[in-house]
Amino acid sequence: MATATQPAGSDRKLAGGVEPLRAGKGSSFLWRKLHSLSGVVPIGAFLLEHILSNFEALKGPAAYGAQVKFLNSLPLVRVLEIGLIFIPLAFHALYGVYIAMRGKGNVIYYPWAGNWMYMTQRWTGYVAFAYIIQHVIRQRFMGVSLPEHPGAAFAKVQMELSNPLMLAVYAVAMLAVCWHFSYGIWLFAAKWGITPGERARKRFGYVCLALGIGLAAMGLASLYAFVGPDYKNAPADVAPATSSLAVPSIETYAYVV
Repeated sequence: MATATQPAGSDRKLAGGVEPLRAGKGSSFLWRKLHSLSGVVPIGAFLLEHILSNFEALKGPAAYGAQVKFLNSLPLVRVLEIGLIFIPLAFHALYGVYIAMRGKGNVIYYPWAGNWMYMTQRWTGYVAFAYIIQHVIRQRFMGVSLPEHPGAAFAKVQMELSNPLMLAVYAVAMLAVCWHFSYGIWLFAAKWGITPGERARKRFGYVCLALGIGLAAMGLASLYAFVGPDYKNAPADVAPATSSLAVPSIETYAYVV
């Protein structure tokens, strides 16, 4: 009677990888579910709002400043910013990097579409992570404070994008973020059982593709609004009357004298 034999070298310890998801096995199943959900709500919702708000730049510095002022005037805006943006974003990014670092792409040996999608999702996540860190630091915590001076928002972004290198960084990051989000929605629907079956997933894939292209087009159009010829040399603050950066007018000096 034939007996099964171990292949030579099979006693070697294999490198650790990402275990398949099994309901009820450990805590990784729950964490990955939360990771997938956080990419759609609230982070995905914030991304949609952010792209729509930036699209106001096409209407000019005043309209863009008014949008920034509106967002910063929402009730409990700092609580919302920390609880619904910073904390979920930190969790999604850090746990996503942890998952990606434990995984291993195999597009060289198995160049199937799913492997390429996995690879691009991982690398666009890295790009998005690095971009968001520098974007938040530079736009939120450096230079003029936009919550207090929303009228300076257009000029601040325009100044940053006047550097060709930063413009290229923003353009590449916009494409990476939109891809990561649109394919993330497709993965979310598949993992949560919203699109059961190959046919449903294929159809929903076209929807996600259209969404990603649309968001990327809006994002790139917003970048053009800052560097295009329509609003060159925007004023430092389009609402100086409500800003502590305002310079007193001639009439004010006349009254003082």
